[in-house]
Amino acid sequence: MQIESFKVFCDLAETESFTKAAQVNGITQSAVSQQISSLERQLKCLLIERSKKKFRLTREGQLLYEYGKQVIQAYESLLSKLQEVKDIVSGTIRVATIYSIGLHDLPPYLKRFLKAYPTVNVHVEYQRANQVYDDVLGNVVDLGLVAYPNRDPRLEIVPLRNETLSVICHPSHPLAKMKSITLSQLQDQRFIAFEPDIPTRKAIDKFLRDHDVTVRTVMEFDNIETVKRAVEIEAGISIVPHATVSQEVSKQTLCSIPFVDAQLHRPLAVIYKKSKVLSPAMRQFISLLRETA
Repeated sequence: MQIESFKVFCDLAETESFTKAAQVNGITQSAVSQQISSLERQLKCLLIERSKKKFRLTREGQLLYEYGKQVIQAYESLLSKLQEVKDIVSGTIRVATIYSIGLHDLPPYLKRFLKAYPTVNVHVEYQRANQVYDDVLGNVVDLGLVAYPNRDPRLEIVPLRNETLSVICHPSHPLAKMKSITLSQLQDQRFIAFEPDIPTRKAIDKFLRDHDVTVRTVMEFDNIETVKRAVEIEAGISIVPHATVSQEVSKQTLCSIPFVDAQLHRPLAVIYKKSKVLSPAMRQFISLLRETA
């Protein structure tokens, strides 16, 4: 019985998906099935109830998961300690990030990290916020980068910094002539919004509601790039993190206008599963993100 088989089984139990378990371990779905079957033969018991409707562990499977997880954590802790003793920072870091952080905040940090630790491989995936949480909890990724982090007893949250949000509009829009803007000037404006389940949308809605401002939402998108493109074709105005429009502002395809009578900030954070054993590479990556915050 090999430690790799334990890990594959534990990843399968947590993701409840042969596809994701295969992805996490860099093997095929067929290889996952073969390893589970091999475990069942060795232990002489069924570990998973075979059903197309729902994934479910048997009592024996649940017991193996509980003890197998302890074995995996002990093994990963040992590997981490050995790397510390040898002063080695290497391996792979799997990161899931929302689009705005991944496209605009992460690149300079990633460049610095890879220059400092060239033997580390950082794999980055761009996801919606809810998928980032699912992938972190399911061990599909090691770390998540999110805005407005949700408190969860299963997660560790490492605060990074607060980003300022501002109004953006097309250069020909009447608001573009202003150096700053009051909240009341947003009343009844055509508005390009994020989709309702996105944390930044929820925060903006609350911000406007708390200040008795009503806008006319004409479009909704699930990522920052599409929001910006809609504003560039004069479909309406929007509110986005100021740092995400620096290129458009320099090219004069968008104008970014700060609020004069209120401030809206977006907190950013790293999240990881509490049971996760952080390798030296992961700890250094988090440290770098915090160091330059």
